[in-house]
Amino acid sequence: MLRISAMILALALVSACGGGGGSNPLQNTEEETDTDTDTGTDTGDDADPIGGGRTLPPGTASPTPDTTIVRVEADDGEGAGVATGYDYDETTDTFYVDNLAFDGDNTYSRGTAVSSLAPNIAVYESDAPGIDPISGLQHDDAEYRAVYGVSDTGTTKFAIVRPAGYNDFGFRGYTYEREGSVTLPTDIQATYIGDYGGVRVYEGTTGLDYVTGTAVMSVDFNDFNQAPGVSLYVVDRHLYDINGNDVTTEYLDALMAANTQGVRPTNELGQDNLPDINPVIRIDAADTNGEVTSEVFTLLELDNGSTTNLSSGNYYAIMAGDGASEIVGIVVMTGTDPRNSTSFEETGGFIVTR
Repeated sequence: MLRISAMILALALVSACGGGGGSNPLQNTEEETDTDTDTGTDTGDDADPIGGGRTLPPGTASPTPDTTIVRVEADDGEGAGVATGYDYDETTDTFYVDNLAFDGDNTYSRGTAVSSLAPNIAVYESDAPGIDPISGLQHDDAEYRAVYGVSDTGTTKFAIVRPAGYNDFGFRGYTYEREGSVTLPTDIQATYIGDYGGVRVYEGTTGLDYVTGTAVMSVDFNDFNQAPGVSLYVVDRHLYDINGNDVTTEYLDALMAANTQGVRPTNELGQDNLPDINPVIRIDAADTNGEVTSEVFTLLELDNGSTTNLSSGNYYAIMAGDGASEIVGIVVMTGTDPRNSTSFEETGGFIVTR
């Protein structure tokens, strides 16, 4: 078993200072070995950020450019970060998640209605509710979904677990990691692209939706020792319900009804899209260990040229490989769903390559 513990410049930038062969659930290949990691809270003492004030998720306590780094969702005391012990069994194409209430026997099978969000991002479902052998009554399980992404090289991975059966965001967790080291370039500006996939859960109602998109990330390594620029955009975004039906147009209809001066978000072909995810550009986003974090947000353009904020949050990422050839990361945002005025939490993962 493989143990895992787990950013088209277009809109305005906001300044915060004023391969193949890896273990892939969609491409059955040879199994990788377990990776033991040092977990705990990163103090930042081993990193070399440009500036300060960065807060990374808990995980590897003493990261360096030469070591594996694992990060996990922080426990907020209200359900986030509760999931632990993520495992993927390549032989049976099943996923295992520990420490979540009402998810059956912790084993997740490949999704039926939705089995993948992108070629390298798979979906897994918690067990169907079981039966109490004494009372004969069906268990009241929470219908969890696990989203697992892995790069072609197997060097970077992420996993996200969210429930559909709570009237709030529920018990949940995410993890992302780099296996091995990173060598950062010093004289280039690099642009990466890859798939984005994740889920939305809601406060005040049960249910779960899937989100997809294309992640585009740029890093100015040329100025890494001065003020490295890092940007993450997620474009061509779509929303699907738990059964895989595209509800992007339904969502935008409600958004436009609530914002009568809004400009409907579409792609270059005029097709409906969720609003793009945009980055806050800051001078202390990256460190010499290859870790990156900053804020993100989505906007709705209005017909008078102004904008209104729709959602906001953070992203966290790790660079990996010789020349920082790939990057894995997690985006977490909150906002209000215009269809029913409930709060949502979107958690998506991405793996991008040059």
